[in-house]
Amino acid sequence: MSPISRPNRAVLGASVAALTMLAATACGPDNSDPAVAQTTAPTVAASATGKPGAAPIKLPTVEELKTWKFEDWDKWAQQNVVAPAVKGYWTLQKILNAKPKPMPQPQPDPTQPPAQPTGAAPAQPTSKPATPAPAQPTTAQPPSGGGDPLPSVVEAKPTQHPYAKNLHVNGKIFFKDGNEDYVCSGTVVSDPANPGKSNLVWTASHCLHGGKGGAYYTNISFAPAYNSNGLLSGGKQASEADAEPYGEWGATAGMVSPQWSAEADPEHGGPWSQYDFGIIKVANPSGNGKSLEETVGGSVPIWFNAPREQLTSVSAYGYPAGKPFDGVELDHCDSGKPAKKAGDPSRPAMLMIGCNMTGGSSGGGWVAPKDGKPALVSDTSIGNGASTWEAGPYLDDVAARMFDYFSKKSK
Repeated sequence: MSPISRPNRAVLGASVAALTMLAATACGPDNSDPAVAQTTAPTVAASATGKPGAAPIKLPTVEELKTWKFEDWDKWAQQNVVAPAVKGYWTLQKILNAKPKPMPQPQPDPTQPPAQPTGAAPAQPTSKPATPAPAQPTTAQPPSGGGDPLPSVVEAKPTQHPYAKNLHVNGKIFFKDGNEDYVCSGTVVSDPANPGKSNLVWTASHCLHGGKGGAYYTNISFAPAYNSNGLLSGGKQASEADAEPYGEWGATAGMVSPQWSAEADPEHGGPWSQYDFGIIKVANPSGNGKSLEETVGGSVPIWFNAPREQLTSVSAYGYPAGKPFDGVELDHCDSGKPAKKAGDPSRPAMLMIGCNMTGGSSGGGWVAPKDGKPALVSDTSIGNGASTWEAGPYLDDVAARMFDYFSKKSK
């Protein structure tokens, strides 16, 4: 995963923006190897609402966050309101020219020997990745600070066109950060407050918000089943309607974890990556009142606190856009049991799988079988420079409570 230079992030006053609810808008792995945590909870210097005299908000510690109730999430959510996506902003050319989120290589670990190159030959952008030379992950040592050995690399496979109906829940996310357009991935998830009629999309926090000192991105939109019929594949020319069979669903509300918005450097992995999950609510572009779930024909339930021993087979989906991928194919890495990724011990260890997807796949859903049906257990957050593995947050009680609040509030 090669680094891509990042423009200056917009700053929202003195706030370190947190959760967004109300009218809101608001990617391969964001970045690098998670580090050990900072321990102090920063304070929001001013309300993002801009109301005179607004009291500073003390950001919660990890332990406090684990006990938050509905009213705590609601109080936090009121602090930031951002504009909804502008209808018509995205054209097919803008989408095709949008960049994947930057993916700097992991910080070097002085206790480990330098990573060996995979031996893969340089490749031109294509819908099918070049096959890397055999790596040696089976002999890799566990990262310092605990965690499991690195998993064996798994080559991403493009989804056959036309996509099977149950895969239409996967899609591309577009957003604007400063003067640049970017792409991520996302998944239509089931909404307990609106059974059968969900308008909710799960993704990564770094696909929605610029982290510490930053703001929510703008013009966030979701295109489910992007390029399902393969009319853009292989460099072919197609219309916007061909590329987006269900149109572009603009975000009207969004939420990221407080720890992400308070701590994160979105160019690097860190303890914030352990809470790198986010969610948006979207609106039907045709205005006919039909929900996203009804339109695409389904949704994926989220499996919070999934017993790790039951996660024996995980598949990660996304639209990788960094070389050798071209961003128009829905790819997937079919992995076995995820490894544990070392990080801040006060936060749940991340899930880690072998996968060679690149920038643009960030936020894509990780699914595992539960009672014979797919359930979402994570999203793509970070990866390494050699594109041999990626990691996603373990969705614990913090994620469950945030989602419960968002579901009930957006009903």
